[in-house]
Amino acid sequence: MLSHRLPHLLTGRGSAWLTLLLGLVVAVGLIGGLRGAEVAAGHGAAPSTSESSTVSELVQELPGADVQTLVVIATRTDGSALTAADQQGLKALSGTLPAAEGEQAFGPIMSEDGEAGMVQVPVRLDPTDNDALRSVVDDVRGAVVEGLPAGLEAQTTGGSAFGADIAASFDGANVTLLLVTVGIVGLLLLLTYRSPVLWLVPLVVVGLADQVAGLVTKAVGQALDLSFDSGIISVLVFGAGANYALLLISRYREELHRHEDHREALRAAWRGSVPAILASNVAVVLALSTLAFASLPGTRGLGIASAVGLVVALASVVFVLPAALAVVGRRAFWPFVPRPDRRADETGHDGRADRGIWGRVAAGVVRRPWQVLAAGLVLLAVMTTGLLGTQVGLSQVDRFRGASGAATGLEVVADHFPAGSAAPFTIVTAAAELEAVTEAVTAVDGVEMVRPSAAGETTSRGEVATLTVVSDGAPGSQAERDLVKRLRETVRSVPGADALVGGSAVTDVDSRDAARADLFLVAPLVLGVVAVVLAVLLRSLVAPLVLLAVNVASTLAAIGAGAWIGRTLFGWEALDTDVPLLAFLFLVALGIDYTIFLVHRVRSEVRALGTRGAVVRGVSTTGVVITSAGIVLAGVFAALSVLPLITLGQLGLIVGLGVVVDTLVVRTLFVPAVIALVGDRIWWPSRPQDPRFPAAAAHDGRELVLTP
Repeated sequence: MLSHRLPHLLTGRGSAWLTLLLGLVVAVGLIGGLRGAEVAAGHGAAPSTSESSTVSELVQELPGADVQTLVVIATRTDGSALTAADQQGLKALSGTLPAAEGEQAFGPIMSEDGEAGMVQVPVRLDPTDNDALRSVVDDVRGAVVEGLPAGLEAQTTGGSAFGADIAASFDGANVTLLLVTVGIVGLLLLLTYRSPVLWLVPLVVVGLADQVAGLVTKAVGQALDLSFDSGIISVLVFGAGANYALLLISRYREELHRHEDHREALRAAWRGSVPAILASNVAVVLALSTLAFASLPGTRGLGIASAVGLVVALASVVFVLPAALAVVGRRAFWPFVPRPDRRADETGHDGRADRGIWGRVAAGVVRRPWQVLAAGLVLLAVMTTGLLGTQVGLSQVDRFRGASGAATGLEVVADHFPAGSAAPFTIVTAAAELEAVTEAVTAVDGVEMVRPSAAGETTSRGEVATLTVVSDGAPGSQAERDLVKRLRETVRSVPGADALVGGSAVTDVDSRDAARADLFLVAPLVLGVVAVVLAVLLRSLVAPLVLLAVNVASTLAAIGAGAWIGRTLFGWEALDTDVPLLAFLFLVALGIDYTIFLVHRVRSEVRALGTRGAVVRGVSTTGVVITSAGIVLAGVFAALSVLPLITLGQLGLIVGLGVVVDTLVVRTLFVPAVIALVGDRIWWPSRPQDPRFPAAAAHDGRELVLTP
């Protein structure tokens, strides 16, 4: 059988070296062959079917669609009103700014309070070329610095400026993320293995897998026209790969106490751990694949790319890592080299189920499951209350962790001009109904100004005209979102106008609505996928339902606690639109890893020990590896905090916190208590108990009783 032949091929004296050589050749070949792959750019934040995306597509068909406006907002450094000389200096500045060919900067437009002047700079941009976008914005900002009159300060803002600032904020960030991730994983592996040699083996294997996965996912994204955050992919590959490695090496260490030949121990470890690793990977990959049904482009791309990356991580740990461990041998564990233990029984233990701290903890849980369950429910309930008052949706200004010229400029504009001046709405309407739509829109409460186009242009919808609408609501505010709703209702009421409302603010509204719909669509799919995987692995219909209920409760608790900590300690007023869905997905999918690691081992021990005894043995044997794996994964997600966007910081906080709670509380206390209470019924309709061990079912969790 393959399950017996394959570990021999991976760990043989000569075949292990051949496996390593083949793995290296494949990795180098992929890295070299896919070097030019890049993540697709230019995807909208809202679904392609949304109204804002349709408006964007129509506007791109109009003449001059590649010309966008940057806003330069200037104020005095002392906060006083601009003088006549200041205004004259700004007028001179506008003539020197690098506007698009055939266009010229306009301004200054003075605020009513006289304390700010606005210069509008038309520039020609390609939204799919981030480098060109940054170059144009940098040119304008450089010209502003050189020509700005003394005593004034200025910021360049607008949608294009935000795009440039986001791109610039990631300069070197992915390298920093990689270095921090490697450092965290390396340090935690070193502390886990207490060996100056062993930690390097999985770190090198997983690190190489990360480099391969990064390019493979980019190639897949390029082929399928997907967009995603490559930093999250790296975190997932490192975290999951390190977890798989910890499970395999933990089982390997256990088997070394039973075998003189380290290769035989490694083969036994491979056969004993790979089913759980494979089940875990399949569960997470299938769960991530459900994001293919999401409507948000970035979410959809992230799901598919993450699934591909985790398959690469699985291949590296299942095939390459065993070969590397076979080559370095038992001495890799120096100075704490495991030796065969004559006292160990046939399962690798010395006859006590409660051996070690984790065994004693599990024995206590099995003796008092109701008390443990009640305490766990109270803890999770308290954490879940953090969801009360949680808002979803960050404005453009709030998405940056550090200072941003575009964000600062937007705030200055809102202080001195109608709040929506730097991010106006765009309405596309049938040209024949332009006047009627203009009149209707002007009367809408919250509209500060309406500028209709001069004439109609022919597009895929026929002859259309556009209106630019300035709101008096701050960008990203509830007032602005309410205005979007009123505008859409108003323009739809104009007969024959067939009008649509778009613009960056409207895109945020559509993205928020899509994220909510994606959550209610994807979450049940994720739960269904995980339930099926658990049912197949455990051959039970009861266990998946019970374990998923526990997993969902801990996930909601983690999101609630993370949201509360974000509001209280970091001043995050809301979660970004895609954080609830991604946090739910990662916590359920990755959290099920530890459920699989534990319950797969418990089920394998039930035949000899009964369910209660198997729980103690399972926690005893997996407690260290699950704790280590959880801390590694939490640390890796915490590394997202080095990236410049609040969204990634929120995701790192919630998932990292959830993994720690899942590892130390749910998997160690909550799940064992639940299994102990449900008893043998947890495995229904299968019956893994062996009738030759009648005393096992009555095992009280304190001593291992084997009475044939």
